[in-house]
Amino acid sequence: MSDWLYRTPAAFPGKRLFRLGLAGSYGVEEAGVRAAMDRGVNLFLVTMRDKGLRRPLREALRARREEVAVIAYVTIGWFGWGVRRGAESALRDLGTDYVDLLLLGWLGVTSAWTTTTERELLALRESGKVRGIGVSIHNRPRAGELAASSPLDLLMLRYNAAHPGAESEIFPRRRGDRPTVLAYTATAWRKLLRRPRGWEGPVMSAGDCYRFQLSSPHVDLALTGPRSGAELAANLDALERGPLSSDEERWMRDFGRAVHG
Repeated sequence: MSDWLYRTPAAFPGKRLFRLGLAGSYGVEEAGVRAAMDRGVNLFLVTMRDKGLRRPLREALRARREEVAVIAYVTIGWFGWGVRRGAESALRDLGTDYVDLLLLGWLGVTSAWTTTTERELLALRESGKVRGIGVSIHNRPRAGELAASSPLDLLMLRYNAAHPGAESEIFPRRRGDRPTVLAYTATAWRKLLRRPRGWEGPVMSAGDCYRFQLSSPHVDLALTGPRSGAELAANLDALERGPLSSDEERWMRDFGRAVHG
């Protein structure tokens, strides 16, 4: 079970990470964050909207920095100066000397992969203020190109039972275990939690959605954005069931196709 729940991805050398990372931007309260930390969660995505996450994370960084991994999300990253400003803001807000990974958000929409942004990301990585660089991206063909040939350490990708296209367009283009794959949108913005018209079988839970992501041999990490500590605890409970069985995978893929329509 430890091989299922923990991994040391290439983007986070030397760090044994719980495979379900936590984003606090959907409202999970401080008590829920602390309870998750007690259960082993040690990967965190930091944005501008994670009030419940900030104090527990700062405390964890002071007490056990080398056991905790932080991804700093740069919301607007069109120019090099904006990338640097995002990194420096995260360092200042968290009171840490480095962030484990700097992530340009939603490449092609709120950020850009250009000569200037690439140069700044590489300079930050070289300086040690940032130990890894990555992007989140929905454009699968372009993500495949970045997976095949770019200096990126991590790709944050949409991958779920309703949107499995990364299996053919991105995963085969990785270079071994690089770049690290962080899967998000597990529930397809909650569409996978609702019964589609004409479907008579069981409906997936959020926990099922994370198990689907992490059962892929190509997915290193997944990201959860719970609204409460209770939701987070339920997701963690589900992971204790381990990888999908062949019957579970078949059902979830059929359900995902029905949801996608």
